[in-house]
This record gives sequence, C-alpha cells and structure tokens, in this order.
Amino acid sequence: MIYLQLFLGFLKVGLFSFGGAYSAIPLIRDIVQEYGWLSDEMLTHMIAISESTPGPIMINLATYVGASQAGILGAALATVTVALPAFLVILLVVTLLKNALENKYVQAVLKGLVPCVIGIILATGAYMTFQSCVPMAGDLAVDVSAVIIVAALTAAMIGCKAWRKKKLSPIMLIVLSALLGLFVY
Repeated sequence: MIYLQLFLGFLKVGLFSFGGAYSAIPLIRDIVQEYGWLSDEMLTHMIAISESTPGPIMINLATYVGASQAGILGAALATVTVALPAFLVILLVVTLLKNALENKYVQAVLKGLVPCVIGIILATGAYMTFQSCVPMAGDLAVDVSAVIIVAALTAAMIGCKAWRKKKLSPIMLIVLSALLGLFVY
C-alpha cells in the first residue's frame, strides 16, 4: 500500500509542479501531511538537507521521503515518479511540439504562470521562516537562535549586494548558515 501511496503522491507532485522545485515544496508538504508520512519539523529538516545536497531539491526530497517510508525501493519509486511527468513532457515537446514555444498563446500561458510561481516561492519562504522562528504556533514561543540566524543571513545578503554590488552565492549562504548554526546552537 505504501508503494501505491508514494507513486500517486509523487506523481501528483510531478504533474502539478510548475516553476521548479521551490514552488513544489508546498505541494510536497500537503502530500506528506495528507498521508501522514512525516511531521512538519522532520519535513523542514529534509527540505534543508535536500537544498544542501547536490542535485535538484525536488528529486532529493522525493528520494528522502521515499526512503524514510519504504527503504531503497520507496526511494527509487518516489524519485522516478516525481521526475516521470517532466521527462514525458520534455520528450513530447522535443518530438512533437518543437515550435510550441514560439506560439503566442503558449508564451501568454508561460508569462501568466510567472507571477504565480513567484508568489508560491515567496509564500513558501515566508512560511518556512515563520515555522523556524516560531516553532509552536499555538504557544507563539520565539526561537531567538533561529531569529538571529535569519537576521544575520538577511544582513549578509543585503550587505553583500550593497557593498560588492553582487549577490551572495548560494554556496556561501549555505556555508554561512552552517557556521551560524554551529555557533548559535
């Protein structure tokens, strides 16, 4: 039964994830909570690990969730299933619809999806930041250490942009957040 749940859950994620992995996180969160596979805290940890390890975050997250629920076979099934729709769509586009991206209607649809994807990513970031800083929603106890880390990372990003006129690389953000985690916790 778990294999069927993994297949259907991650097929839904693969079919309805537009705009990349970050926009898929809310859908993955819904699927994981719907099936009761992981707590919200464990999922947040898996998202952080998925972001920190090489490879696409959505694939990594599917692999971790599948492995946690059904071992190696579950990991393989979730990974293949989440990638299957994108693979089939790309295969279809390459073979049948080579000129589709030049079509004005397809362009209009893609341009219409951009604000939606940006909103989903922004909402996910805000939700995860809030969950990290205020872990017990009912208690409203603030995790001061998490707030310090978020503030330091935000200051580093803004400061780097202001002084160096360049964005802080994601690799440096990951290293900085790891060092801050070691120092603060």
